[in-house]
Amino acid sequence: MANHKSSLKRIRQSEARKLENRYWAKTARNAVRRIRKMTDKAEAQAAYNKVSALLQRLGRKNIISKNKAANLCSSLAKHINKI
Repeated sequence: MANHKSSLKRIRQSEARKLENRYWAKTARNAVRRIRKMTDKAEAQAAYNKVSALLQRLGRKNIISKNKAANLCSSLAKHINKI
């Protein structure tokens, strides 16, 4: 177990960050799934704008990698264009 106050604080902070990061990553995955199920192009395009912004923000904050965010945005755009 940690012996220093700073170590205990670091443990608390990392646990809180882990929970928040897990929440946002799961939210993004669900949003991507929801768009992939859509069949109406206009509705999917409106949802894509919000989800794309979310993915890029998560990529900037290293919750998911930048490349993964870019790949997801790209694949969603291709999916919407096929509709």
